[in-house]
Amino acid sequence: MKYKDYYAILGVPRDASADDIKRAYRKLARKYHPDVSKEANAEEQFKEVSEAYETLRDAEKRAAYDQLGRHAPGEEFRPPPDWGRGFQEGGAPFGGGAGFEDVDLADLFAGLAGRQRTRSGPAPGRDIEAQVQIGFDQAFHGAEIELVAQELEVGDNGQLRRVPRRIRVRIPPGVTDGQVLRVPGKGAKGQRGGADGDLYLDIRVEPHALYRVEGLDLYMDLPLAPWEAVLGTSVQLPTPGGRVTLKVPPHSRSGQKLRLSGRGMHRTDGSKGDLYAVVDIAVPGHVSERERELYRELQKASSFDPRAEFTEGRRA
Repeated sequence: MKYKDYYAILGVPRDASADDIKRAYRKLARKYHPDVSKEANAEEQFKEVSEAYETLRDAEKRAAYDQLGRHAPGEEFRPPPDWGRGFQEGGAPFGGGAGFEDVDLADLFAGLAGRQRTRSGPAPGRDIEAQVQIGFDQAFHGAEIELVAQELEVGDNGQLRRVPRRIRVRIPPGVTDGQVLRVPGKGAKGQRGGADGDLYLDIRVEPHALYRVEGLDLYMDLPLAPWEAVLGTSVQLPTPGGRVTLKVPPHSRSGQKLRLSGRGMHRTDGSKGDLYAVVDIAVPGHVSERERELYRELQKASSFDPRAEFTEGRRA
Protein backbone atom coordinates (compact mmCIF):
# COMPACT_ATOMS: atom_id res chain seq x y z
CA MET A 1 0.00 0.00 0.00
CA LYS A 2 1.08 3.63 -0.42
CA TYR A 3 2.15 5.61 2.63
CA LYS A 4 0.45 8.87 3.60
CA ASP A 5 2.09 11.19 6.13
CA TYR A 6 -0.94 12.26 8.13
CA TYR A 7 1.15 14.56 10.32
CA ALA A 8 2.51 16.41 7.29
CA ILE A 9 -0.99 16.67 5.78
CA LEU A 10 -2.19 18.47 8.91
CA GLY A 11 1.05 20.43 9.23
CA VAL A 12 1.83 19.29 12.80
CA PRO A 13 4.86 17.54 14.35
CA ARG A 14 4.61 13.87 15.27
CA ASP A 15 4.55 14.74 18.97
CA ALA A 16 1.66 17.22 18.56
CA SER A 17 -0.96 17.22 21.29
CA ALA A 18 -4.59 16.27 20.64
CA ASP A 19 -5.54 19.96 20.89
CA ASP A 20 -2.84 20.94 18.36
CA ILE A 21 -4.16 18.32 15.95
CA LYS A 22 -7.72 19.53 16.39
CA ARG A 23 -6.77 23.19 15.83
CA ALA A 24 -4.81 22.30 12.69
CA TYR A 25 -7.72 20.29 11.32
CA ARG A 26 -10.26 23.06 11.97
CA LYS A 27 -8.06 25.60 10.19
CA LEU A 28 -7.52 23.40 7.13
CA ALA A 29 -11.15 22.23 7.02
CA ARG A 30 -12.28 25.86 6.79
CA LYS A 31 -9.72 26.49 4.06
CA TYR A 32 -10.62 23.51 1.87
CA HIS A 33 -14.32 22.88 2.57
CA PRO A 34 -15.82 22.41 -0.93
CA ASP A 35 -18.89 24.49 -0.08
CA VAL A 36 -16.84 27.65 0.58
CA SER A 37 -13.31 27.12 -0.74
CA LYS A 38 -12.04 28.68 -3.94
CA GLU A 39 -8.81 26.64 -3.79
CA ALA A 40 -7.94 24.32 -6.65
CA ASN A 41 -8.77 20.64 -5.93
CA ALA A 42 -10.37 21.71 -2.64
CA GLU A 43 -12.49 18.55 -2.40
CA GLU A 44 -9.47 16.26 -2.64
CA GLN A 45 -7.59 18.35 -0.10
CA PHE A 46 -10.59 18.29 2.22
CA LYS A 47 -10.78 14.49 2.00
CA GLU A 48 -7.05 14.17 2.74
CA VAL A 49 -7.29 16.47 5.75
CA SER A 50 -10.40 14.68 7.06
CA GLU A 51 -8.78 11.27 6.58
CA ALA A 52 -5.69 12.37 8.49
CA TYR A 53 -7.74 13.84 11.31
CA GLU A 54 -10.00 10.80 11.65
CA THR A 55 -6.91 8.68 12.29
CA LEU A 56 -4.86 11.01 14.51
CA ARG A 57 -7.77 12.23 16.66
CA ASP A 58 -8.29 8.71 18.06
CA ALA A 59 -5.59 7.61 20.51
CA GLU A 60 -5.75 3.91 19.52
CA LYS A 61 -5.73 4.56 15.78
CA ARG A 62 -2.92 7.11 16.18
CA ALA A 63 -0.85 4.54 18.11
CA ALA A 64 -1.50 1.98 15.38
CA TYR A 65 -0.50 4.50 12.69
CA ASP A 66 2.71 5.40 14.52
CA GLN A 67 3.65 1.70 14.61
CA LEU A 68 3.71 1.70 10.80
CA GLY A 69 6.93 3.68 10.96
CA ARG A 70 8.05 6.59 8.79
CA HIS A 71 8.11 6.48 4.99
CA ALA A 72 8.17 8.97 2.15
CA PRO A 73 4.69 10.13 1.07
CA GLY A 74 3.46 7.89 -1.75
CA GLU A 75 6.08 5.21 -1.06
CA GLU A 76 4.92 1.60 -1.32
CA PHE A 77 5.31 -0.17 2.03
CA ARG A 78 4.04 -3.05 4.12
CA PRO A 79 3.17 -2.87 7.82
CA PRO A 80 5.74 -4.37 10.17
CA PRO A 81 5.53 -8.11 10.80
CA ASP A 82 2.64 -9.10 13.08
CA TRP A 83 1.39 -5.48 13.07
CA GLY A 84 -2.20 -6.68 12.67
CA ARG A 85 -2.03 -9.01 15.67
CA GLY A 86 -2.22 -6.03 17.97
CA PHE A 87 -5.62 -5.21 16.51
CA GLN A 88 -7.10 -8.66 16.07
CA GLU A 89 -10.62 -9.77 16.85
CA GLY A 90 -11.68 -13.24 17.96
CA GLY A 91 -8.12 -14.54 17.60
CA ALA A 92 -7.91 -13.81 13.86
CA PRO A 93 -5.34 -11.29 12.60
CA PHE A 94 -6.59 -8.04 11.15
CA GLY A 95 -7.49 -8.54 7.50
CA GLY A 96 -8.75 -12.08 8.06
CA GLY A 97 -5.43 -13.55 6.96
CA ALA A 98 -5.74 -12.03 3.49
CA GLY A 99 -2.70 -9.82 3.95
CA PHE A 100 -2.35 -6.16 2.99
CA GLU A 101 -2.18 -6.38 -0.79
CA ASP A 102 -4.40 -3.91 -2.64
CA VAL A 103 -5.40 -2.21 0.64
CA ASP A 104 -5.59 1.58 0.85
CA LEU A 105 -4.32 3.23 4.02
CA ALA A 106 -7.71 4.91 4.57
CA ASP A 107 -9.48 1.52 4.18
CA LEU A 108 -7.03 0.00 6.60
CA PHE A 109 -7.88 2.44 9.36
CA ALA A 110 -11.57 2.48 8.52
CA GLY A 111 -11.59 -1.28 9.09
CA LEU A 112 -9.51 -0.87 12.21
CA ALA A 113 -11.99 1.72 13.48
CA GLY A 114 -14.87 -0.70 12.99
CA ARG A 115 -13.10 -3.43 14.94
CA GLN A 116 -12.09 -1.04 17.72
CA ARG A 117 -15.66 0.23 18.11
CA THR A 118 -16.81 -3.39 18.56
CA ARG A 119 -14.37 -3.76 21.43
CA SER A 120 -14.63 -0.32 22.97
CA GLY A 121 -18.43 -0.03 23.32
CA PRO A 122 -19.78 3.56 23.29
CA ALA A 123 -18.26 5.75 20.57
CA PRO A 124 -18.48 9.57 20.75
CA GLY A 125 -19.85 11.45 17.75
CA ARG A 126 -17.55 13.50 15.56
CA ASP A 127 -17.36 17.27 15.75
CA ILE A 128 -18.88 19.22 12.85
CA GLU A 129 -17.53 22.47 11.37
CA ALA A 130 -19.70 24.98 9.53
CA GLN A 131 -19.14 28.51 8.24
CA VAL A 132 -22.03 30.90 8.88
CA GLN A 133 -22.52 34.31 7.27
CA ILE A 134 -24.84 36.67 9.13
CA GLY A 135 -25.82 40.33 8.89
CA PHE A 136 -24.62 43.03 11.28
CA ASP A 137 -28.03 43.32 12.95
CA GLN A 138 -28.07 39.56 13.59
CA ALA A 139 -24.61 39.80 15.15
CA PHE A 140 -25.65 42.75 17.31
CA HIS A 141 -29.01 41.49 18.54
CA GLY A 142 -28.50 37.72 18.20
CA ALA A 143 -30.57 35.47 15.96
CA GLU A 144 -31.84 31.94 15.46
CA ILE A 145 -30.72 30.43 12.17
CA GLU A 146 -30.98 27.14 10.34
CA LEU A 147 -27.94 25.76 8.56
CA VAL A 148 -26.93 22.68 6.66
CA ALA A 149 -23.77 21.15 8.08
CA GLN A 150 -21.69 18.51 6.34
CA GLU A 151 -21.20 15.44 8.50
CA LEU A 152 -18.40 13.03 7.63
CA GLU A 153 -19.05 9.32 7.92
CA VAL A 154 -17.43 6.16 6.65
CA GLY A 155 -19.53 4.36 4.04
CA ASP A 156 -19.88 0.63 3.53
CA ASN A 157 -16.94 0.73 1.11
CA GLY A 158 -14.69 2.32 3.73
CA GLN A 159 -14.58 5.69 1.97
CA LEU A 160 -15.35 8.97 3.69
CA ARG A 161 -18.49 10.71 2.49
CA ARG A 162 -20.28 13.95 3.39
CA VAL A 163 -23.86 13.72 4.65
CA PRO A 164 -25.93 16.95 4.87
CA ARG A 165 -27.69 17.65 8.14
CA ARG A 166 -30.08 20.52 8.98
CA ILE A 167 -29.47 22.16 12.34
CA ARG A 168 -31.17 25.08 14.10
CA VAL A 169 -28.89 27.09 16.37
CA ARG A 170 -29.10 30.30 18.36
CA ILE A 171 -26.46 32.94 17.60
CA PRO A 172 -25.90 34.95 20.79
CA PRO A 173 -25.66 38.75 20.63
CA GLY A 174 -22.22 40.30 20.35
CA VAL A 175 -20.52 37.82 18.02
CA THR A 176 -17.78 39.24 15.82
CA ASP A 177 -16.32 38.40 12.42
CA GLY A 178 -13.92 35.46 12.59
CA GLN A 179 -15.17 34.25 15.97
CA VAL A 180 -15.64 30.50 16.38
CA LEU A 181 -18.64 29.41 18.45
CA ARG A 182 -18.86 25.99 20.04
CA VAL A 183 -22.35 24.52 20.29
CA PRO A 184 -22.16 21.44 22.55
CA GLY A 185 -24.02 18.32 21.48
CA LYS A 186 -24.98 19.57 18.00
CA GLY A 187 -22.35 17.54 16.17
CA ALA A 188 -22.59 13.98 14.86
CA LYS A 189 -24.61 11.52 16.91
CA GLY A 190 -22.73 9.21 19.23
CA GLN A 191 -22.96 5.46 18.78
CA ARG A 192 -24.07 2.90 21.36
CA GLY A 193 -24.63 5.48 24.07
CA GLY A 194 -21.61 7.62 23.25
CA ALA A 195 -21.83 11.40 23.66
CA ASP A 196 -22.82 13.50 20.66
CA GLY A 197 -20.10 15.59 19.07
CA ASP A 198 -19.97 19.39 19.10
CA LEU A 199 -20.75 21.90 16.38
CA TYR A 200 -18.18 24.63 15.67
CA LEU A 201 -19.49 27.72 13.88
CA ASP A 202 -17.01 29.91 12.01
CA ILE A 203 -18.80 33.28 12.09
CA ARG A 204 -18.59 35.71 9.18
CA VAL A 205 -20.34 39.06 9.71
CA GLU A 206 -21.30 41.16 6.69
CA PRO A 207 -19.95 44.76 6.77
CA HIS A 208 -22.37 47.54 7.75
CA ALA A 209 -22.74 50.81 5.86
CA LEU A 210 -22.35 52.94 9.02
CA TYR A 211 -20.56 50.94 11.71
CA ARG A 212 -17.06 49.50 11.92
CA VAL A 213 -16.47 46.80 14.52
CA GLU A 214 -13.31 46.53 16.62
CA GLY A 215 -13.83 43.93 19.32
CA LEU A 216 -16.93 45.03 21.21
CA ASP A 217 -16.49 48.69 20.21
CA LEU A 218 -18.22 50.32 17.27
CA TYR A 219 -16.94 53.26 15.21
CA MET A 220 -18.89 55.51 12.87
CA ASP A 221 -18.13 58.73 11.01
CA LEU A 222 -19.88 61.91 12.20
CA PRO A 223 -20.00 64.56 9.46
CA LEU A 224 -20.14 68.11 10.87
CA ALA A 225 -20.45 71.44 9.11
CA PRO A 226 -17.57 73.84 9.89
CA TRP A 227 -19.79 76.05 12.04
CA GLU A 228 -21.11 73.03 13.99
CA ALA A 229 -17.57 71.97 14.81
CA VAL A 230 -16.62 75.51 15.93
CA LEU A 231 -19.76 76.46 17.84
CA GLY A 232 -20.82 73.03 19.06
CA THR A 233 -24.21 71.43 18.47
CA SER A 234 -26.51 68.51 19.29
CA VAL A 235 -27.20 65.83 16.69
CA GLN A 236 -29.54 62.86 16.45
CA LEU A 237 -27.21 59.89 16.07
CA PRO A 238 -28.41 56.51 14.75
CA THR A 239 -27.10 53.61 16.86
CA PRO A 240 -27.87 49.88 16.57
CA GLY A 241 -30.03 50.23 19.67
CA GLY A 242 -31.98 53.27 18.42
CA ARG A 243 -31.44 57.01 17.95
CA VAL A 244 -29.78 59.02 20.69
CA THR A 245 -28.90 62.69 21.16
CA LEU A 246 -25.19 63.41 21.05
CA LYS A 247 -23.80 66.70 22.31
CA VAL A 248 -20.91 67.93 20.18
CA PRO A 249 -18.62 70.23 22.16
CA PRO A 250 -17.36 73.53 20.67
CA HIS A 251 -14.01 73.48 18.83
CA SER A 252 -14.33 69.82 17.84
CA ARG A 253 -11.54 68.73 15.53
CA SER A 254 -11.56 66.38 12.58
CA GLY A 255 -10.67 62.88 13.75
CA GLN A 256 -11.80 63.54 17.31
CA LYS A 257 -13.65 60.61 18.89
CA LEU A 258 -16.86 61.31 20.79
CA ARG A 259 -17.68 58.36 23.06
CA LEU A 260 -21.10 56.93 23.81
CA SER A 261 -20.58 54.56 26.73
CA GLY A 262 -22.22 51.12 26.50
CA ARG A 263 -23.63 51.68 23.00
CA GLY A 264 -21.34 49.17 21.30
CA MET A 265 -21.73 45.41 20.98
CA HIS A 266 -23.02 43.61 24.07
CA ARG A 267 -22.91 39.99 25.14
CA THR A 268 -25.02 37.77 27.36
CA ASP A 269 -22.31 37.75 30.06
CA GLY A 270 -22.95 41.49 30.58
CA SER A 271 -19.85 42.78 28.80
CA LYS A 272 -20.44 45.84 26.62
CA GLY A 273 -18.47 47.94 24.21
CA ASP A 274 -18.72 51.64 23.41
CA LEU A 275 -19.76 53.54 20.30
CA TYR A 276 -17.32 56.15 19.02
CA ALA A 277 -18.48 58.91 16.67
CA VAL A 278 -15.43 60.11 14.74
CA VAL A 279 -15.68 63.77 13.74
CA ASP A 280 -15.38 64.48 10.02
CA ILE A 281 -15.52 68.17 9.00
CA ALA A 282 -17.71 68.31 5.88
CA VAL A 283 -17.25 71.16 3.41
CA PRO A 284 -20.26 72.29 1.32
CA GLY A 285 -19.99 71.26 -2.30
CA HIS A 286 -21.97 74.32 -3.41
CA VAL A 287 -22.54 77.72 -1.74
CA SER A 288 -24.76 80.64 -2.65
CA GLU A 289 -23.35 84.10 -3.34
CA ARG A 290 -24.52 85.27 0.10
CA GLU A 291 -22.72 82.35 1.77
CA ARG A 292 -19.61 83.11 -0.25
CA GLU A 293 -19.68 86.72 1.00
CA LEU A 294 -19.96 85.52 4.60
CA TYR A 295 -16.98 83.21 4.12
CA ARG A 296 -14.97 86.16 2.75
CA GLU A 297 -15.92 88.26 5.79
CA LEU A 298 -14.88 85.39 8.06
CA GLN A 299 -11.60 85.09 6.19
CA LYS A 300 -10.83 88.76 6.81
CA ALA A 301 -11.93 88.72 10.45
CA SER A 302 -10.30 85.44 11.52
CA SER A 303 -6.74 85.19 12.83
CA PHE A 304 -6.82 81.39 12.68
CA ASP A 305 -3.90 79.83 10.78
CA PRO A 306 -4.43 76.10 10.13
CA ARG A 307 -0.80 75.77 8.95
CA ALA A 308 0.95 77.58 11.76
CA GLU A 309 3.25 74.62 12.36
CA PHE A 310 4.59 74.98 8.83
CA THR A 311 5.99 78.39 9.75
CA GLU A 312 7.32 77.11 13.05
CA GLY A 313 9.00 74.26 11.20
CA ARG A 314 10.86 76.67 8.88
CA ARG A 315 12.11 78.69 11.81
CA ALA A 316 13.42 75.56 13.47
